[in-house]
Amino acid sequence: MATNRLTDLQVRNAKPKTGSYRLSDGGGLFLQITPAGGKHWKYRYRIQGKESTFSIGSYPELGLGEARAKHLEARRLVAQGLNPTTEAKRLQLSLQLAQGNTFEFVADEWFSQKNAGWSESYRGIVRNRLNRDLNPSLGPRPVTEITAPEVLAVIRAVEARGANALAHKCLSIVRMVLGYAVATGRCDRNVVNDLGGALAPVDAKHRAAITDPKRVGELMRMIADYRGSMVVRAAMRMGALTFVRPGELRTMQWSQINWNTKEWRFQVSKTETDHIVPLATQAIEILQTLQLITGNGTSRYVFPSANSMTRHMSNNAVLAALRAMGITKDEMSGHGFRAMARTLIAEELHYRPELIEHQLAHAVRGPLGRAYNRTEFLEERREMMQAWADYLDELERDC
Repeated sequence: MATNRLTDLQVRNAKPKTGSYRLSDGGGLFLQITPAGGKHWKYRYRIQGKESTFSIGSYPELGLGEARAKHLEARRLVAQGLNPTTEAKRLQLSLQLAQGNTFEFVADEWFSQKNAGWSESYRGIVRNRLNRDLNPSLGPRPVTEITAPEVLAVIRAVEARGANALAHKCLSIVRMVLGYAVATGRCDRNVVNDLGGALAPVDAKHRAAITDPKRVGELMRMIADYRGSMVVRAAMRMGALTFVRPGELRTMQWSQINWNTKEWRFQVSKTETDHIVPLATQAIEILQTLQLITGNGTSRYVFPSANSMTRHMSNNAVLAALRAMGITKDEMSGHGFRAMARTLIAEELHYRPELIEHQLAHAVRGPLGRAYNRTEFLEERREMMQAWADYLDELERDC
């Protein structure tokens, strides 16, 4: 090792010249100064009879002492017959692979792949669950190292807040993220599959709904007589006729309506499956009237916000209208139209449960466990939807 080594002052005061030049620190380590003023630590070494140069780092980000430490590490690699440049690239690749293998990285990739068909509100809900409940603990962990007890501890922390239903939803997200990790070759198995029955069951949540036929007739009459926004009035009536989820109704788009087949087709964000809603004559009439107000390029949404045609109706618009009509939250919730239809179509119109469940966009399986596709029972469901619309008209007339 050379005795005439560099000092901090020499390194700091080295000025650029018309051409690049070097200041040697001995042992193959030198500082290269470029005409532009850049200062770069480099190590010149010979391995397998071939001379090479290893870039250690730049000054002042890497001081003299740190450069010497990295130089010493590189010399040790050479002494072992290893090329420091090759080893540095190998380490960099390993770090990149490790970063791409963390739960947070995989979750972000999964989210990007899956969220295109989700509503804006559901997209925000899933992102919030990842950021608030899952990533703080699981985010930095490589998916190959995550264990079932580790996942359970994270989910139990959510459960401990009294958020039992949320705990189940968070576990579902972890299951989907790790399932995506398996599918993309990041890990070999989904450890969430080992957690069956580990969480307390979710209590069935009662959703207030009007199911007495006479009271349903009164509700439909109140909707017809509602003197608020015409768009909100139409949304309430469409909610009763189609009994889709409130978020699906609010985000209904004109491009999703097929006027020829009289169908509304969209993707259910909750299950990521395509869904078909056969539109009864009454529903088509409502849409034809609305088209003059919100359609024909005015808004992409059938039910736009009262404040902006570029946004869909808020989640409080229909609820506020129901309350304004004197319908309390204990009598009718936002999901009430679904429960109302489910009960009366079964009890009063006597349609088969699988038809009703399929139209509710619930998972329905056949005798052999195969999931029905979106087009199954379509003609029977078309008949059912018209019968339901006619029945609502009858109840309204008789109230």
